[in-house]
Amino acid sequence: MLLTVNGASVEVPGTGAAALLDVLAAAGMHDLRGVAIALDEEVVPRSHWPTCQLHEGQRIEVSGPARAGRHEREA
Repeated sequence: MLLTVNGASVEVPGTGAAALLDVLAAAGMHDLRGVAIALDEEVVPRSHWPTCQLHEGQRIEVSGPARAGRHEREA
């Protein structure tokens, strides 16, 4: 299954739904403190993250100060 995470294509094994938190962890996003997540341009409430299922072609955007800080340390 092909998804887009912050503008980058991410291939997820399997053909069924994938869990949001599993996809983000596979994309290297383990520390999600202080971030907001949008799925197809709609904000996903934090309380829904553990049960949110993704499907082929969806777009996930993760934004916030924690995300920016993480990338700065990796650079």
